[in-house]
Amino acid sequence: MNRFLILSLFFLASCGGKKNPPQHQVDMPKLPYMGEYEIIERTENGVIVYDTVFNSIPPFSFINQDNKIITEKDYEGKVYIADFFFTSCPSICPKMTNTLSIVQEKLKDEPGFAILSHTIDPEFDDPSKLKAYAQKNNADSSIWNFVTGDRDAIYDLCENYYMAFAQKDSLAEGGYLHSGFLILIDKHKYVRGAYDGTRAELADSIAADVKLLLMEK
Repeated sequence: MNRFLILSLFFLASCGGKKNPPQHQVDMPKLPYMGEYEIIERTENGVIVYDTVFNSIPPFSFINQDNKIITEKDYEGKVYIADFFFTSCPSICPKMTNTLSIVQEKLKDEPGFAILSHTIDPEFDDPSKLKAYAQKNNADSSIWNFVTGDRDAIYDLCENYYMAFAQKDSLAEGGYLHSGFLILIDKHKYVRGAYDGTRAELADSIAADVKLLLMEK
C-alpha cells in the first residue's frame, strides 16, 4: 500500500488566462502512539477538554561499546529503534541483530536515525564484549550503540517504558527469556511501533516507518 496519497493536480490553461487551482494534499498517515497513558483534563476557552498523554522514554545513562556514556540527550530529536538482547544469546538475538543490520544499511544516509541495543545481561556484557559483538555484526558506531549499565535501570526501561520483557530463566536457552521486539521511538521519545525482530523480511516496513516519523515535526 502507498503511504502517501497525493491528489492529482489539474492545471487549467485557456486563452482567458485563468489561474491554476490550488494544490491539495491529503494529510500523511500517522503511526499510532503505544504504551501506558493517562487522560488529562484541561480548560480551553471555557470548555473542558481531555488530552491523552502517553508515557515517553525517561532520562537514562549507560555505557556503550566504546566506553562512552550514552544518555537520552544523545537521542534528542532522533528517531530510533531500541531492543533488548545479550551477546551470548543462542536463540533469537542473532536474528534480531541481523534485522537491525539490514535496517541500518537501508537508513545509513538518514542523519536523524539511530539504534539503541540494551544488554539484559550487564554483569557479563561489559563494553569489550559489546564492542566485539558490534564489530561482528558490522554495526556503525555513529548510528548504533550497544549499552550496558545498572541492571535495575535497564529492566525498568524494558518493562515499564519500551513494553518489552526480560527475565532470568535457567530452563531457557542462554539462561534468559526475553521479547524479540524492535521498538520504534519518535523524536519526542514516544513509542510508535513494535516489530518482530526475528523476521528480517520486515526490514523494509521498519525503514519506511522510520522515514515516516523523520518527516514529523
